[in-house]
Amino acid sequence: MKKIEAVIKPFKLEDVKDALAEAGITGMTVSDVKGYGRQQGHSELYRGAEYVVDFLAKTKIELIVNDDEVQNVIKLISDSAKTGKIGDGKIFVSPIEQVVRIRTGETGSEAV
Repeated sequence: MKKIEAVIKPFKLEDVKDALAEAGITGMTVSDVKGYGRQQGHSELYRGAEYVVDFLAKTKIELIVNDDEVQNVIKLISDSAKTGKIGDGKIFVSPIEQVVRIRTGETGSEAV
């Protein structure tokens, strides 16, 4: 099993969720996060004063999938989150050693 974490633009969340749901991928955790990469933030004007926004609003999606689903999920997220502009985000894949469903005690793939 693998954990897939995707940091995307917030307005692309529904597109990603719909693409994953159509493919039968269920269950995800979504968090509102802030950060920056190559964008390095940007300047904005507020009441005539310029200030720098260092951390940009992003959305982080986390899901656990079986090894054979990883490449498909990466493609689905990439295709549905892409705008072609800087700041589209990143996808991280990590190994998962164990999963336990608290309610039933199921482990492994059955717990996902």
